[in-house]
Amino acid sequence: MKENPDLNQNPVGKKLTLLKFVSRAGLASRRTTFELIKNGTVFVDGKPVTEPSFPLDGNEEVTANGKKLQINDRHYFMLNKPVGYICTNDDPNAPLKAVDLIKMPGLRLFSVGRLDKDSEGLLLFTDDGDFSAKLTHPRYEIVKTYRVWTDKPLSKKMLDTLCAGITDRGERLSALSIKSESDLVYIFRMKEGKKREIRRLIGSLNRKTARLQRIAVGGLNLGDLQVGKFKALSEREIKLALKEQ
Repeated sequence: MKENPDLNQNPVGKKLTLLKFVSRAGLASRRTTFELIKNGTVFVDGKPVTEPSFPLDGNEEVTANGKKLQINDRHYFMLNKPVGYICTNDDPNAPLKAVDLIKMPGLRLFSVGRLDKDSEGLLLFTDDGDFSAKLTHPRYEIVKTYRVWTDKPLSKKMLDTLCAGITDRGERLSALSIKSESDLVYIFRMKEGKKREIRRLIGSLNRKTARLQRIAVGGLNLGDLQVGKFKALSEREIKLALKEQ
């Protein structure tokens, strides 16, 4: 899918940083790209550059792993991830990788954030590092929404406690809001998305998470997409994912 050329290319005279260029070239997520540059694996005109903010004017040749990088059309997909699949591209020992469910040969896609092995639902894939960064960095405040099943009911006092926040293993965890759908089903709205955050929140109440499904990212909803299936996102849906809630 085509984007505004000013966002998609690095024309002569329009400077992009090396980090932004390599991210947009789809080498890896923005966070991984930062590390690759710092480690000296990205070359500009044949020389390693370790400064992510290094300015490019559009005439340079940028390479990584011996391959020339360029900014082409970006790709955006939504997957309804099944339980049992993990979010990794590189683990050779992973029997079930979520990315393998995106049947698009020739594209190097990575997941936008993660859902743990035991969780299911809306998972985005792209080769656009900037898009990924905006959805995952806390400063953009993109809300993720989950439907959560518990083994025992949660009282209003418990829900208030989780929204006020708890400390677990030295880390502050909290839900933005929680709405009860039934005695055992709750809608959690989260901002930061720390590792296994919802499971840890519920565990602090001596309760267990029986099932966890992500149902929305920003204003983008999972809808009726079947488990294990994927779809390309329209321009409207891409904008919805980036919409603050």
